Amino acid sequence: MTAPLDGIVVADFSRVLAGPLATMTLADLGARVIKVERPGTGDDTRAWGPPYAESGMTTYFESANRGKESVTLDLTDAGDRKRALELIARSDIVIENFRPGLFAALGFDEEKLAAAHPRLISVSVSGFGLGGGASLPGYDFVAQAVGGLMHITGETDGEAMKAGVALVDVLTGKDAVIGILAALRRRELTGHGSRIEVNLLSSLQAALVNQMSAHLGAGAEPGRLGNRHPSIAPYESLRCADAPIAVACGNDAQFAKMVTALGRPELIDDERFRRNPDRVANREDLVVELEGALVTDTAAAWAERLNEIGVAAGVVNSVGEGVELATRLGLDPVRELIGEDGRRSRQIRSPLTWKPEIPVSVAPPPRLGEHDDRVRAWLDGRD
Repeated sequence: MTAPLDGIVVADFSRVLAGPLATMTLADLGARVIKVERPGTGDDTRAWGPPYAESGMTTYFESANRGKESVTLDLTDAGDRKRALELIARSDIVIENFRPGLFAALGFDEEKLAAAHPRLISVSVSGFGLGGGASLPGYDFVAQAVGGLMHITGETDGEAMKAGVALVDVLTGKDAVIGILAALRRRELTGHGSRIEVNLLSSLQAALVNQMSAHLGAGAEPGRLGNRHPSIAPYESLRCADAPIAVACGNDAQFAKMVTALGRPELIDDERFRRNPDRVANREDLVVELEGALVTDTAAAWAERLNEIGVAAGVVNSVGEGVELATRLGLDPVRELIGEDGRRSRQIRSPLTWKPEIPVSVAPPPRLGEHDDRVRAWLDGRD
């Protein structure tokens, strides 16, 4: 079985997370990704440590750069700029996240590139778009703040909080991949490349889904509810004898199963809780009733009992415990990659599972300039 993107070449001028995550996904699908880095320093995340992996590289850099070749090019140098242009000429996809306008100022004007290479798919990743927000520096944390995500994250009476990972960068990277795959299909049909623009703010706001719809469709202004869902109950964390449990009852039938398992079947016909809107309106009373039963046993015991009857529930795991769970479930979450020099890198695997499995041999994240000789020889016509 041939890898889906076998033969596709990606010129990766991006750094930090959104762009690199997108190109790593393309590498996972079989594309050849050549990462262009600044001489001496490379991608910003090479310095974002601790922690450090066994290889000596930061684990942050390793999280988004497996399967790539690293070449160092100084884009202010005429010779290296010529090599970068040659790389673009040989590529199917070019992706960059320079400050808007800087890539063109360095000699890589998108319109000229499209005219010279009509099959090229070019991708720009920015913080706030290429219009009125072009001058704004874009980092995930600030995007979470100004885009509304922090406003709805945290305890009801507490400070607005960011998500525990650079979630907006991740979403934007995935949006970029969606656009790239669609552009490749369009090129098959028309023979023409595409220009794709993604930005952190737009990806964040599209990902607000029901919260955004509540604002646009009903004029509501969502706020912080801690672990509670604004439209479903019980859909939150509830106290047990030793720790909280996450419970998600998505419909009335599941609620009936839950309260029966808790030994409180009379709650099914309680007018305060009969239907989901009733439970949302009377959430405080509902929590008192449920926790009164849940405190009689441990979170783990209740999670097992509820899952057995089809009610989604789980203890609050650490990251490591989450990996252990995926392993127990047979999801094979961890890959150990071994480089040509013998160095090892433990990576969470691609979330895609192919049947039959696609034959993609993914290398560990590259050292800075690891492939300079090979890539420069290729670009200079010396290979």
